[in-house]
Amino acid sequence: MFGGLSEQLAAFSEAVWTTSADMGRVSWVLHMSAAFPPSLEAIHGHFPDLNQHQLHQFRHLEYLFRFWNERVNLISRGDMEHFYERHVLHSLAIAKLTDWASGSRILDVGTGGGFPGLPLAILFPEVQFVLCDTIAKKLRVVDIVARNLALRNVEVLHAPAEQAEGPFDFAVTRAVSDMGTLHRWTAGVLAGPSRNDLPNGLIALKGGQLLEELSRFGDKVYQFPIRDWFPEPWFQSKVVVYLPA
Repeated sequence: MFGGLSEQLAAFSEAVWTTSADMGRVSWVLHMSAAFPPSLEAIHGHFPDLNQHQLHQFRHLEYLFRFWNERVNLISRGDMEHFYERHVLHSLAIAKLTDWASGSRILDVGTGGGFPGLPLAILFPEVQFVLCDTIAKKLRVVDIVARNLALRNVEVLHAPAEQAEGPFDFAVTRAVSDMGTLHRWTAGVLAGPSRNDLPNGLIALKGGQLLEELSRFGDKVYQFPIRDWFPEPWFQSKVVVYLPA
């Protein structure tokens, strides 16, 4: 889909991937001498059902971001030292709210550097994700990262959310816009009948004072403090906001 940037991957040598075909599927194995860092072990503590393949994907995700973030501003460079907590674990807070059924379709609205879509795609390999954004440069890298991680359940879309080809079961987003705008962007692409325990809708990772922003939705919107799931101090003011379709 995207050209040009992929050639730079030849310079990326901090990890080595090998592939093997099995029943028509590709499995990837990451060979690294270092053990998993404590921050990744912490994620495993919050999600003990993660298998070794998924843990290696999360490990490689950090390597890829260290490489690409020096070339394209995917996330704040100062945040790389807190990558697993402030980006990966933050994204995975959505998974504490809902456990998506196989075959669900999720739209990541304004994915930016790939959050929350990429971590969620690792966690839910049987769920289909469309990561959309209007910034092509970032999407090129997100596409490369997804392909390097062998995330066949990820598609990138260079378009506004309203132009995504639905229907989707859920739209997810992080730090993109206010809930009124997000609702307007996604209302037309969310499916009606639900295949999950949680009814279809919009899920947003938010922080700060939300009373005024959410007041227009009355009792139809729900807030879930992330500190109830993750005790790390950075999450004290962070919430998952859920608005049913």
